[in-house]
Amino acid sequence: MIIVTGGAGFIGSNLVLGLNTRGYDDILVVDHLSNGIKYRNLVDCKIADYLDRSTFLERLQQGAFQAETIEAIFHQGACSSTTEWDGRYMMDNNYEYSKTLFHYCQSHKIPFIYASSAATYGADLTFKEELAYEGPLNVYGYSKFQFDQYLRRQQNLTAQVVGLRYFNVYGPREAHKGSMASVAFHLNNQIKDSDELRLFEGCDGYGNGEQRRDFVYVGDVVAINLWFLDNPQASGIYNCGTGRSQTFNDVANAVIKFHQRGHIKYIPFPEHLKGCYQSFTEANLDKLRAAGCKHSFQTVEQGVQLYMEWLNG
Repeated sequence: MIIVTGGAGFIGSNLVLGLNTRGYDDILVVDHLSNGIKYRNLVDCKIADYLDRSTFLERLQQGAFQAETIEAIFHQGACSSTTEWDGRYMMDNNYEYSKTLFHYCQSHKIPFIYASSAATYGADLTFKEELAYEGPLNVYGYSKFQFDQYLRRQQNLTAQVVGLRYFNVYGPREAHKGSMASVAFHLNNQIKDSDELRLFEGCDGYGNGEQRRDFVYVGDVVAINLWFLDNPQASGIYNCGTGRSQTFNDVANAVIKFHQRGHIKYIPFPEHLKGCYQSFTEANLDKLRAAGCKHSFQTVEQGVQLYMEWLNG
């Protein structure tokens, strides 16, 4: 059995499908369906069982699972809202929960592959998996940063542990995220509504729509997770991005190209985001490549085309 926490979410449900594509369906999905819309992400997935996140943790701590039957835990579940400032909730949900799963996996020698985040880097522009370049700008980023720090302190690991620092992931099955869905998702909705694609005006020295992010297609994220499943000798914290930043204008123009219509309108940069916004991200892939992963990532133009076909098909 493979366990996928956050399995009804964006990356988690795509990961379940990736496992299904390999012919694997002995999967336990763990999630929190207070947002019931997420059920749609599981309709075409083949799974063995579903548990609420609280019930799962209770049963895990009670020893209800046969640990020897668990092949791996993909821990994708978290509160990923960068605008959530309830630090007590964030640390309990993202940090303490992760520690419990980590220690269970170490006790039973189970590979543990978890979602970290590029939000751990904050305003630093190096994006290298080292403490010197890390400094989150919000409590979400801090919750991920602190678990990475906790992992770094662990000695004599008994099983694989991998933290993947996701950059700006976009693609199918993210509609439930609302305002936290990718810019590609929102621009597709905007062009269908009014032919007007809204991007922020310039900030931090960047021109209108020229802020740059490492936009990574969710299919590539799944491929990296599965690569580590296939390579249990690799442990550590790794960036999961393309290694190539592109502008928000690039995303908008890819959406326009697909629809063959539309124009960009630049809107004032929000006051509440000033000082806690990453205007540039670009994954350093040296460590991932040194581990032996040679996966080739989609460009924005390639990934957005695939995504638009899925959204509008």
